[in-house]
Amino acid sequence: MEVYDWLSNLDMPSNYKPFEVIEVKFKGARKEFYLNSDNIYLEIGELIAVEGSTGGYDIGHVSLTGELVRMQMKRRKTPIDQVVRKVYRKATEADVDKWKLAKDLEWETMHKARTLALDLRLSMKISDVDYQGDKTKATFFYTAEGRVDFRELIKKMAETFRIRIEMRQIGMRQEAGRLGGIGSCGRELCCSTWLTNFKTVSTAAARYQNLSLNTLKLAGQCGKLKCCLNYELDTYLDALKDIPDRVENLQTEIGTARHQKTDIFKKLMWFSYPNQEDWIPLKVDRVKEIMAMNKRGQKPINLKDEAVELTTTVFVEKTPDYENVVGQDSLTRLDDKPKNKNSRNNNRNKNNAQNRPERGGKPGQPSVKAGQPSVKPNQPAVKPGQPAPKQSNQGVKPGQPAQKAAQNNQKPVENRRNQEPKKAPEAVKTEDGEVTKAPSANRNNRSRNNRRRNKPSDKPKNEEN
Repeated sequence: MEVYDWLSNLDMPSNYKPFEVIEVKFKGARKEFYLNSDNIYLEIGELIAVEGSTGGYDIGHVSLTGELVRMQMKRRKTPIDQVVRKVYRKATEADVDKWKLAKDLEWETMHKARTLALDLRLSMKISDVDYQGDKTKATFFYTAEGRVDFRELIKKMAETFRIRIEMRQIGMRQEAGRLGGIGSCGRELCCSTWLTNFKTVSTAAARYQNLSLNTLKLAGQCGKLKCCLNYELDTYLDALKDIPDRVENLQTEIGTARHQKTDIFKKLMWFSYPNQEDWIPLKVDRVKEIMAMNKRGQKPINLKDEAVELTTTVFVEKTPDYENVVGQDSLTRLDDKPKNKNSRNNNRNKNNAQNRPERGGKPGQPSVKAGQPSVKPNQPAVKPGQPAPKQSNQGVKPGQPAQKAAQNNQKPVENRRNQEPKKAPEAVKTEDGEVTKAPSANRNNRSRNNRRRNKPSDKPKNEEN
């Protein structure tokens, strides 16, 4: 509203007459021109009721008004005399409700029409249905390789749907534009959003842009070549004017240099000698001079002396002026792959093996290897200059080596065969003269043995026996 208020305040010529034709957009990017003979004030995007093509009325959105419509008509080469249909009114609530009910029937109608076409065995594909705003006419859009005789199909559809039917054949590009979708670029298809005029696309457009002639990559959802191949074609054609055509080899005194690739915008051409991996960059002007020399029968000495030095751009990483607490600014924070499950299991087994008590030890104490003296917990370390603590020679037999003796010292204490029998507790007299027995040590030993029997033993079967 602010824009129109500003335009109304402008000093317009006294004899100025607003352009009476407007552009209306319908479903599937269909746009048509209508006469606003009653000079109704309309804004872009409004729903209006216009005259139908075969009677009745249709509902559409206003897409252009004013002098822009005159320019659009010139671009489409549509004379003003051909615009006959009129604008009736702005759409009322009843018109909008009826229009929405008609649009809800399109999906079901299309599927029923497809089943009727399959029953008649017609080689056609019904891709879309467009109901008129007053729900009295439906236009069926279909694709086919050739002409189709659908007279019998129209009779059956008229009996089924009870409306006027119009069949319209469209191409593959128009079908993709009506159905819509997402392209390989990640955006919505151009033909379904803003592109209305389809131009022919050839494989020459891909050759000029040095693209690989892969049909899977160059084709769009319609199965034809992508329309976006023509977007930058003019820029490439302007850049190719200064680059010579059909440059294959350059003759030098060392040998023949073969053309490898061309950078169109930097105007550089790469050549290489046979049996050499390095490529020699040359400017386009110098390549033209060498080609003229070869025509005169002259040859340069070596192309490597005339190679262009290529400067590499160095990217300097900017340090942020704030403290990165979370660490989300790093692009490589997710590059560290998690470790395999096997390595995790191995680490768990190692930790369990370290914490597992050895034979005769207690949980939480380090295991004693063979050949090392047993160290008790909380034992003070030996200072230099002091004699080492004496080791017990229990279980050492005469003539036995030291290693076996150390292994004998590590035998579990649970083995009662080598232990001396403990004496029974003596009776104790109290002041009253009663005789009581001291607490038996065998009871404590029995409870310990029961606990050890209930625990799973870590010994192998052959050692338990």
